[in-house]
Amino acid sequence: MSEITEYIPGTFCWVELVASNSGKAKEFYSKLFGWEINDVPIGDDNVYSMARIRGKEAAGLYQRWPEQAEKGVPTHWGSYVSVSNIEETLEQAESLGATIVVEPMDVFDAGRMAAIIDPTGAMISLWQPMKHIGSMVVSEHGAIVWNELATNDIEKAKEFYTELFGWQAQDMDFNGIPYTMFMNGDRPAAGMLPIQEEWCVPPIWFVYFAVDDCDAIVDETISLGGKVVNPATDLPEVGRMAFLADSQGATFAVIKMNKQPD
Repeated sequence: MSEITEYIPGTFCWVELVASNSGKAKEFYSKLFGWEINDVPIGDDNVYSMARIRGKEAAGLYQRWPEQAEKGVPTHWGSYVSVSNIEETLEQAESLGATIVVEPMDVFDAGRMAAIIDPTGAMISLWQPMKHIGSMVVSEHGAIVWNELATNDIEKAKEFYTELFGWQAQDMDFNGIPYTMFMNGDRPAAGMLPIQEEWCVPPIWFVYFAVDDCDAIVDETISLGGKVVNPATDLPEVGRMAFLADSQGATFAVIKMNKQPD
């Protein structure tokens, strides 16, 4: 178990599914991960669905807004980074070449959010917490465990994120692929690697969920109408992981870690 009571600024703190069919999404993920779903009214007969593990909030999802549907926004997972001052962070992000796609807004008394597209084309959201810090449980079955940027310009992304969040970049080779580990102080914050041609994806922040049995989750994903994007693979000294797509096409990764992250 790994319960969280606060996040250091610059730490990924929340993941959220924008679903073309929220009812279908709730059914899919509650069966896949054992989530308990709590629908929170947000006005105009709309709800924001909180996914809980042992009563602790782990992730969120909501029905795609009509304006998002009109723009062709697909079902997708998004990631939030905790910040101490959202306006200052956005100002700096713009100066570093980012584009603001969601201006700062209050989410009731939970916190303030905004979203940007980084200079390489990947979208990422920001969260300034008030009453809601983000995920209260991480790194256990069905909870977020890692965030990873796939991009076509790792040098530009490295410059952007180290300046914006104060991350330190550590370059390494991972199975023949250049890999960057971003550190937030003495703790791993995220990973980054170049998009491989066979992936056929735009720049994107991938979400990883911890699981107790990677192969069982792959089989369950298929039985629930999802797809395997990349089959279960052993990563030396890390764990066994797979890239999947849910029944509406949103991609995500699952991993059975060899050991729980610190």
